[in-house]
Amino acid sequence: MKHLLILLISIISVTSSFSQEESTTNATTYYFIRHAEKDRSDATNKDPRLTDEGKVRAMHWSTILGQVNFDAIYSTDYNRTKETAMPVATKNKLILTIYNPREIDAKGFISDTEGKTVLVVGHSNTTPMFVNAIIGTKKYKNIDDSNNGNIYIVTIIDGKISDQVLTIN
Repeated sequence: MKHLLILLISIISVTSSFSQEESTTNATTYYFIRHAEKDRSDATNKDPRLTDEGKVRAMHWSTILGQVNFDAIYSTDYNRTKETAMPVATKNKLILTIYNPREIDAKGFISDTEGKTVLVVGHSNTTPMFVNAIIGTKKYKNIDDSNNGNIYIVTIIDGKISDQVLTIN
Protein backbone atom coordinates (compact mmCIF):
# COMPACT_ATOMS: atom_id res chain seq x y z
CA MET A 1 0.00 0.00 0.00
CA LYS A 2 2.79 2.40 0.92
CA HIS A 3 4.59 1.70 -2.39
CA LEU A 4 1.35 2.24 -4.32
CA LEU A 5 0.79 5.54 -2.52
CA ILE A 6 4.33 6.68 -3.37
CA LEU A 7 3.80 5.65 -7.01
CA LEU A 8 0.50 7.54 -7.16
CA ILE A 9 2.02 10.67 -5.64
CA SER A 10 4.86 10.45 -8.19
CA ILE A 11 2.41 10.12 -11.08
CA ILE A 12 0.31 12.99 -9.76
CA SER A 13 3.38 15.18 -9.30
CA VAL A 14 4.57 14.52 -12.85
CA THR A 15 1.07 15.00 -14.26
CA SER A 16 0.63 18.17 -12.22
CA SER A 17 3.93 19.58 -13.42
CA PHE A 18 2.89 18.93 -17.03
CA SER A 19 -0.43 20.67 -16.48
CA GLN A 20 1.30 23.72 -15.02
CA GLU A 21 3.71 24.17 -17.96
CA GLU A 22 1.23 26.27 -19.91
CA SER A 23 3.96 28.45 -21.40
CA THR A 24 5.13 25.64 -23.69
CA THR A 25 2.00 23.50 -23.94
CA ASN A 26 -1.71 23.81 -23.40
CA ALA A 27 -2.33 21.04 -20.85
CA THR A 28 -5.58 20.08 -19.19
CA THR A 29 -5.65 17.45 -16.46
CA TYR A 30 -8.73 15.77 -15.01
CA TYR A 31 -8.87 13.58 -11.92
CA PHE A 32 -12.10 11.58 -11.70
CA ILE A 33 -13.10 9.72 -8.53
CA ARG A 34 -16.20 8.02 -7.27
CA HIS A 35 -17.69 9.18 -3.99
CA ALA A 36 -16.42 7.52 -0.82
CA GLU A 37 -18.34 4.85 1.12
CA LYS A 38 -21.96 5.84 1.69
CA ASP A 39 -24.35 4.93 4.48
CA ARG A 40 -26.44 1.99 3.28
CA SER A 41 -28.48 1.55 6.48
CA ASP A 42 -31.66 3.00 4.93
CA ALA A 43 -32.30 1.54 1.48
CA THR A 44 -35.02 4.14 0.84
CA ASN A 45 -32.65 7.09 1.35
CA LYS A 46 -31.76 8.40 -2.12
CA ASP A 47 -29.22 10.90 -0.74
CA PRO A 48 -27.20 9.21 2.01
CA ARG A 49 -24.22 10.79 3.71
CA LEU A 50 -20.80 9.19 4.01
CA THR A 51 -20.08 6.56 6.63
CA ASP A 52 -17.19 7.06 9.04
CA GLU A 53 -15.11 4.92 6.68
CA GLY A 54 -16.18 7.18 3.81
CA LYS A 55 -15.15 10.29 5.73
CA VAL A 56 -11.72 8.74 6.29
CA ARG A 57 -11.44 7.96 2.56
CA ALA A 58 -12.44 11.54 1.66
CA MET A 59 -9.62 12.83 3.87
CA HIS A 60 -7.30 10.23 2.32
CA TRP A 61 -8.11 11.57 -1.16
CA SER A 62 -7.26 15.04 0.12
CA THR A 63 -3.87 13.76 1.29
CA ILE A 64 -3.18 11.80 -1.91
CA LEU A 65 -4.14 14.78 -4.06
CA GLY A 66 -2.41 17.25 -1.74
CA GLN A 67 0.35 18.08 -4.24
CA VAL A 68 -2.12 18.97 -6.98
CA ASN A 69 -3.20 22.60 -7.34
CA PHE A 70 -6.75 22.35 -8.59
CA ASP A 71 -8.39 25.14 -10.55
CA ALA A 72 -11.89 23.68 -10.18
CA ILE A 73 -13.71 20.88 -8.39
CA TYR A 74 -16.93 19.42 -9.75
CA SER A 75 -19.42 17.29 -7.84
CA THR A 76 -22.89 15.95 -8.44
CA ASP A 77 -25.52 17.43 -6.15
CA TYR A 78 -25.60 14.57 -3.63
CA ASN A 79 -24.41 14.54 -0.03
CA ARG A 80 -21.97 11.66 -0.63
CA THR A 81 -20.22 13.30 -3.59
CA LYS A 82 -20.07 16.75 -2.01
CA GLU A 83 -18.73 15.28 1.25
CA THR A 84 -16.07 13.39 -0.73
CA ALA A 85 -15.02 16.51 -2.64
CA MET A 86 -15.05 19.01 0.26
CA PRO A 87 -11.69 18.15 1.89
CA VAL A 88 -9.90 18.70 -1.44
CA ALA A 89 -11.95 21.84 -2.13
CA THR A 90 -11.14 23.22 1.32
CA LYS A 91 -7.43 22.51 0.88
CA ASN A 92 -7.49 24.33 -2.48
CA LYS A 93 -9.77 27.15 -1.22
CA LEU A 94 -12.33 26.37 -3.92
CA ILE A 95 -16.11 26.27 -4.03
CA LEU A 96 -17.67 23.14 -5.51
CA THR A 97 -19.20 23.42 -8.96
CA ILE A 98 -22.30 21.23 -9.15
CA TYR A 99 -22.88 19.31 -12.37
CA ASN A 100 -25.71 17.10 -13.57
CA PRO A 101 -24.31 13.72 -14.68
CA ARG A 102 -27.30 13.22 -16.98
CA GLU A 103 -26.43 16.35 -18.95
CA ILE A 104 -22.72 15.95 -19.67
CA ASP A 105 -21.50 17.96 -22.64
CA ALA A 106 -17.94 16.67 -23.01
CA LYS A 107 -16.92 19.16 -25.69
CA GLY A 108 -18.32 22.07 -23.69
CA PHE A 109 -16.69 20.80 -20.50
CA ILE A 110 -13.30 20.43 -22.21
CA SER A 111 -13.64 23.92 -23.66
CA ASP A 112 -14.66 25.44 -20.30
CA THR A 113 -11.78 23.77 -18.45
CA GLU A 114 -9.05 24.05 -21.07
CA GLY A 115 -5.61 24.51 -19.52
CA LYS A 116 -6.90 23.74 -16.03
CA THR A 117 -6.48 21.00 -13.46
CA VAL A 118 -9.86 19.68 -12.39
CA LEU A 119 -11.24 17.14 -9.90
CA VAL A 120 -14.59 15.53 -10.75
CA VAL A 121 -16.45 13.49 -8.12
CA GLY A 122 -19.24 11.23 -9.33
CA HIS A 123 -20.77 7.79 -8.97
CA SER A 124 -20.10 4.16 -9.94
CA ASN A 125 -21.86 4.61 -13.29
CA THR A 126 -21.38 8.32 -14.02
CA THR A 127 -17.64 8.54 -13.36
CA PRO A 128 -16.57 6.04 -16.06
CA MET A 129 -19.26 7.44 -18.37
CA PHE A 130 -17.83 10.97 -17.94
CA VAL A 131 -14.26 9.72 -18.49
CA ASN A 132 -15.38 7.88 -21.64
CA ALA A 133 -17.05 11.06 -22.92
CA ILE A 134 -13.85 13.05 -22.38
CA ILE A 135 -11.56 10.48 -24.04
CA GLY A 136 -14.03 9.86 -26.87
CA THR A 137 -14.31 6.08 -26.53
CA LYS A 138 -16.19 3.57 -24.37
CA LYS A 139 -13.09 2.25 -22.62
CA TYR A 140 -14.23 2.15 -18.99
CA LYS A 141 -17.14 0.15 -17.58
CA ASN A 142 -19.22 0.92 -14.50
CA ILE A 143 -17.31 0.65 -11.24
CA ASP A 144 -18.17 -2.27 -8.97
CA ASP A 145 -20.41 -1.00 -6.18
CA SER A 146 -17.90 -2.10 -3.53
CA ASN A 147 -15.02 -0.14 -5.15
CA ASN A 148 -14.56 3.44 -3.92
CA GLY A 149 -10.85 3.62 -4.68
CA ASN A 150 -10.49 4.22 -8.42
CA ILE A 151 -8.90 7.40 -9.70
CA TYR A 152 -8.99 8.10 -13.41
CA ILE A 153 -6.41 10.60 -14.65
CA VAL A 154 -7.00 12.13 -18.07
CA THR A 155 -4.52 14.56 -19.58
CA ILE A 156 -4.98 16.55 -22.76
CA ILE A 157 -1.80 18.14 -24.10
CA ASP A 158 -1.98 19.95 -27.41
CA GLY A 159 -5.10 17.96 -28.31
CA LYS A 160 -3.57 14.56 -27.51
CA ILE A 161 -5.46 12.61 -24.85
CA SER A 162 -3.88 10.13 -22.45
CA ASP A 163 -5.71 8.31 -19.68
CA GLN A 164 -5.03 5.88 -16.88
CA VAL A 165 -6.88 4.39 -13.95
CA LEU A 166 -5.39 3.48 -10.59
CA THR A 167 -7.05 1.80 -7.63
CA ILE A 168 -6.21 2.96 -4.12
CA ASN A 169 -7.58 0.83 -1.28
